[in-house]
Amino acid sequence: MKDSALVAVENLVKHFPVRMNFIQMLFTREKKKVHAVNGVSFRIEEGQTLGLVGESGSGKTTTGRLVLKLIEPTDGRIKFMGKDITPLKPKEMRPLRREMQIVFQDPLASLNPYMKIGEAVRHPLVIHKIGRNRIQQREMVLEMLEKVNLRPPEEFYNRYPRQISGGQRQRVVIARALITRPKFVVADEAVAMLDVSIRSQLLKLMVDLKKEFNLTYLFITHDLATTKYICDRIAVMYLGHIVEEGSFKDIYSEPAHPYTKALISAVPEPDPKIMETKKKMIPSGEVPNAIEPPPGCPFHPRCPYKEAVCSRIFPEVVEISEGHKVACHIYAKK
Repeated sequence: MKDSALVAVENLVKHFPVRMNFIQMLFTREKKKVHAVNGVSFRIEEGQTLGLVGESGSGKTTTGRLVLKLIEPTDGRIKFMGKDITPLKPKEMRPLRREMQIVFQDPLASLNPYMKIGEAVRHPLVIHKIGRNRIQQREMVLEMLEKVNLRPPEEFYNRYPRQISGGQRQRVVIARALITRPKFVVADEAVAMLDVSIRSQLLKLMVDLKKEFNLTYLFITHDLATTKYICDRIAVMYLGHIVEEGSFKDIYSEPAHPYTKALISAVPEPDPKIMETKKKMIPSGEVPNAIEPPPGCPFHPRCPYKEAVCSRIFPEVVEISEGHKVACHIYAKK
């Protein structure tokens, strides 16, 4: 039976070797590594938006880059449009690049400061040989600039990134990602660096473009509050593991994992009375070192509900309701 998911990730693992100086190499034979991603699995159906949420260092960005094969996984499998792309070489991946794109967090860093906006957006068309000639490619770029609300597009075409605002630069990055009409887009903290008012406009734009182009998003963010505007499902990530996954309603109304509950408690409420009565759950201590992660459940050193088993055995993923999964010993016993 053909897999219905546009993107399916199974037991994805990524370890980065730690560089050691000469003295360290003399006194230790053990090669240390950063456990960035540890056995992550999820599916994204066509037209769906999965939010990948977690604090800095949880492995979100690494996961996003692994899914697009911008970096090679240590282990696991990545399927795109029903095809296993894990073993594909960079040259074999190239035809698929037009179908899968990424929007980076910092638009100023992801745009060439010496390349005009029109040429930056046109560049993917040149790479993938889309359009009959330069004139047609220019028309396609102008149309896309119009769709991301950079009006009039002719004025923006010949400007440089430094000549426009941060919000406008991010619209350019979105236009460049969508110019090849991809099926799948990874948005890596795409609105994190923008002012709140601009952020809401960009989120609305992303939702509108999703409907128009039938896009599928992996929306990476550290801000759980942002996910309510764009995500159908949410996966909560901690120290390289997905500790909970469910629908938007599951995560907000019935959070199961202690870490998810802590994230939900930190989401600000517009009503001051609700904020006063809202119980905040702030995890104790710091996030453990990813080079030497704790045994058992990765959250147990900070968890208020930890038991003896939590420090020894990693909890199994349990489906507590339809589509709502959690990795916690509290639910494994039930």
